[in-house]
Amino acid sequence: MASLFTMTSGADASGTPEEPSTGPARFDSAFTHGMVPVDGGSLHYVKGGSGPVVVLLHGWPQTWKMWRPVMPALAREFTVVAIDLPGLGDSAILPGGYDKVTIAQRIRQAVKRLGFTGPVGIMGHDLGALIAYSYARDFPADVSRIAPIEGPLAGFGLEDLFSESWHFRFNMSPKPIPEQVLDNGDVRWQLGQIFDFAYKKDAIDREAFFAAYANPARRSAGYEYYRAFPADAANNQANASRRLKMPVAGVGGQQSFGPGVAVSFGKVADDVRTVIVPESGHFAPEENPKYTVECATLFFGPANGTPSRPDLAGCAP
Repeated sequence: MASLFTMTSGADASGTPEEPSTGPARFDSAFTHGMVPVDGGSLHYVKGGSGPVVVLLHGWPQTWKMWRPVMPALAREFTVVAIDLPGLGDSAILPGGYDKVTIAQRIRQAVKRLGFTGPVGIMGHDLGALIAYSYARDFPADVSRIAPIEGPLAGFGLEDLFSESWHFRFNMSPKPIPEQVLDNGDVRWQLGQIFDFAYKKDAIDREAFFAAYANPARRSAGYEYYRAFPADAANNQANASRRLKMPVAGVGGQQSFGPGVAVSFGKVADDVRTVIVPESGHFAPEENPKYTVECATLFFGPANGTPSRPDLAGCAP
């Protein structure tokens, strides 16, 4: 099975440049890779651009690479920092603490240790949306606004999805059930089913993510995020009265969650805008990067920004 995930010289299996964990980025010369220490290990990040800071948090089963279609354009207006979640990508596999409160603390440590002391914007997809909420709720002075993409909150809508796909309860199964049921030979089949939630299925760089989850330890770390969902739900419900005051753009794909993300966040935040990404399923930044960039540039940009078309109304600052 080793040949399944073999990297070619100078490029990954998808044909895009193979990226280092430190040093200049190959997908775009404006970015650099690095490692930053946090409690329990180090996190991998990719940073570039200038201006207000926007932190990008990926979901499962992906890595920072999901943001490549939007990072160069965003870097024209912002300092862009894409972080591999603990245990995933090139970040350290931590022995525990995969509940979203603890993960948010780790991400905040990374942001602070990279020298960003003021409030930051956060755009999180899937699991990243759940982490963005915990970050904003627990450290409101450190967050200017958040844009959760395709990630309803645990305790406030996420559970409604468990019956929509088998992977939720399977990934949540106690260790070592999923670890022993699915091996390296099943990675393409398992992750391929998830990527088929895309409306534009060819937009996903599947080979890059198949390679990223070829390591069983990385897959196990991914399961830990799911196993923490009950604790996440309990924590979110117990702290729902600590409502977010900063603007929230609840982003859903037209062919996926639609307004569902905004509805979920409306239960815990006061200023929620509904954003629906046209011609997109679950993987909006990859399926419609142009719209994602336009929306993010408006939402995280100057306060006097004005939507240029009706479908960007929810992205107003």
